[in-house]
Amino acid sequence: MSKGTLFIFSAPSGSGKTTIVQALLKKFDHLEFSVSATTRSPRPGEINGDHYYFLEAKEFKEKMRKGEFAEWEEVYPGFFYGTLASEVERILQSGNSVVFDIDVVGGLNLKKLYGDQAVSVFVQTPDLETLKNRLMLRGTESEADLQKRLGKAAQELEFADKFDHIIINNNLDAAIGKAEELVRK
Repeated sequence: MSKGTLFIFSAPSGSGKTTIVQALLKKFDHLEFSVSATTRSPRPGEINGDHYYFLEAKEFKEKMRKGEFAEWEEVYPGFFYGTLASEVERILQSGNSVVFDIDVVGGLNLKKLYGDQAVSVFVQTPDLETLKNRLMLRGTESEADLQKRLGKAAQELEFADKFDHIIINNNLDAAIGKAEELVRK
């Protein structure tokens, strides 16, 4: 395995991890985003190979069977997400460090796999009400999806203390500043 740091940002959906990761990618030239694979359909504006590798379930499961994922999970029934080992190795071989925007279980699995080479960061809102408001403002969730995400978020919050660092995203600029500080270290 090549040297380089893996920065794992995990959070309940709507906590701001994607915004923080995007800010880090703009600020640090040595960071490269690890594009995850998923079986879900693209949202409006998402591009295959840029936001995700959008795979059919059959193709995803074949890659699972062949051991091509560093980690994978069925995040919601019928919806798989995973990190291709080849994606991580490609970035490390280029001399860059890898940054992940990944669900909580996937983040913990990557930390377990890569150990001290990885820095895991849990991003959370101050409370579930703030999270609910942010998800509603996105306008991408049906009421049923919103409730599903909030239920999952409550479960995910129980894992926060298993991460190396926790960033409370009460103020986005401050949260980005804390993330930048972690990358600099």
